[in-house]
Amino acid sequence: MRRFFRHIFHISLVALALTAISCSHKKVLYVYNWCYYTPEDVIKDFEEKFDCKVDLSYYESNEEMFSKLMCGATGYDIVVPSQDYASIMIKLGMLDKIDHSKVPNIKYINPDLKKKITYDPELDYGIPYYYGAAGICVNKKKVTDYPRDWSIFERTDLKNRMTMMDDMREVMGAALVELGYDLNSTNDSELEKARELISKKWKPNLAKFDAGSFGKAFASGDFAVCHGYVEVVAGELDEDKIEETLDFFIPKTGGASYMDSLCIMKDAPNKDLAHEFINFIQEPENYAKFLDYFQFPDYVNPEAEKFRTTKPLYDASEMDNCTLKNDLGENLEKFNEYWEKVRFVD
Repeated sequence: MRRFFRHIFHISLVALALTAISCSHKKVLYVYNWCYYTPEDVIKDFEEKFDCKVDLSYYESNEEMFSKLMCGATGYDIVVPSQDYASIMIKLGMLDKIDHSKVPNIKYINPDLKKKITYDPELDYGIPYYYGAAGICVNKKKVTDYPRDWSIFERTDLKNRMTMMDDMREVMGAALVELGYDLNSTNDSELEKARELISKKWKPNLAKFDAGSFGKAFASGDFAVCHGYVEVVAGELDEDKIEETLDFFIPKTGGASYMDSLCIMKDAPNKDLAHEFINFIQEPENYAKFLDYFQFPDYVNPEAEKFRTTKPLYDASEMDNCTLKNDLGENLEKFNEYWEKVRFVD
C-alpha cells in the first residue's frame, strides 16, 4: 500500500512539474493598476481566450506608481495613470505609441470624452479605462430641502455635520467653477477669490477636510453631507439602505473629474499582448462587466450599456460639465500655496 501511494506521489510530482513547465511557456502580461480596480472574471476570461497569464501589481496613488517607475522599476506592459500623470509620462517619453489598428474597439469610445482629453486628443498614448468624478453625498434621512449645488456647504444649520475632501485640486477646483472660472486656472486673482469662498463660506461649516474616512463616517451617521466619491460611500452602506439613505449629485456648474487610461510602457516586453488586452477591455460585453462590478456610470464606452446588469449609482450625464484636472506643471506650487492658506492659515 505504501509503495502504491509512493507511486501516486511520484506521478503527482511529475504532473505538477509538467504543469509548471506548461505554465512557464505561457505568455505573461504584466499589468500595474490601482488597487481593487480590475474585476477578476474579466482577467480570467482574457487569460482563457489568449492562453496567457496576467500578472497584476497594484498601487494606491499616482505618486506611488510614478515614483516606482522613475526609480527604475521595469518589466510592466500596461500602467493605468490618471490624466495629469499620463500627461507627464507622455512628455517624458515613458509611454509607447498605441497602434490603433490593433485596437479596433477604440471605435466604441465616447466622442464627447475625446474632446476633454486635450493632452492626448488622438488617444495616441492612452485608451480611456474609466472617467469619473467626485460629487456631493447627502443623507436624505437627516437633511431635507437642500440645494443641489456647491452652496450646500454654506448651510450654517449643518455646521460640523459636513465634510469636504482633503484634496486641493478637488476643493479649489469646486470653488473655481462655482465662481465661473476654469477649474485648472492658475490666475492669482481667481485663485485668491476661490480661497476666500472656501475659507469664509465653506470651511466654517465643515467638521473637517477628509479624504480617507468620509465613507465610513457617512454610513455611521456622523456626517450628513460629504464631498467625495459615491462608490466609496455606497460601499459602506447596506445594499438595501442605499436608495432610501443616499442622494448623490454633481452640481450643474461642474467640478473636477478624473480619467484613468490604459497605457503601454515604452519598454513593455509584451506589446502585442498589451494591445490585445486593451482591445479586450473595450469589447462592450467585457466593459459592461467592469461597470457592473463597481456600479459605475458609463461615460467611456456607451455601447456597453446594452450588456450591463446593474443600475449605476448616478447618471453619466451628470459629468458632462466636469473638467479633467490637468497637469499644472510649475504652477502646481502656486496652487498649493493657496491651498495651504485654506488648510492652515485661515
